[in-house]
Amino acid sequence: MKKFLIVILICFVQNGFSQTEEPKRYISDAERAAIEENQIYNTAGIEVKPEFPGGQEALEQFLKDNFKNPQKDLKGKVYIQFIIERDGTLSDLKILRDLGYGTGAEAIRVLKKSPKWIPGKLKNKTVRVLYALPIVVN
Repeated sequence: MKKFLIVILICFVQNGFSQTEEPKRYISDAERAAIEENQIYNTAGIEVKPEFPGGQEALEQFLKDNFKNPQKDLKGKVYIQFIIERDGTLSDLKILRDLGYGTGAEAIRVLKKSPKWIPGKLKNKTVRVLYALPIVVN
């Protein structure tokens, strides 16, 4: 019985000393500001959504004027995702779905040519916003 109690005591002692907690790392104000500066927000999580200068109608007109359909009889939608930076420029353009025949590359070319957007805002500060856009190809 004594041996059994000693074994249990050894197990408890070993368990108590073997568990170590990682020290908590505190983030400085400069690091916190850098993290917040590079944070990318979704359009649902911000107060003022980014928009094309002139609104949705101006964006549709810009796409209609500049998008050149590689195939005359090709119809459908090209889905593209990009980040609207704090200064209104577009970065990290990615095609989510396209129709083939170079429609994705054409969508990227047109959006790179677009003027600066009006950036999104959160708590009266401009923020980086992830934006997805369907482009109708006729």
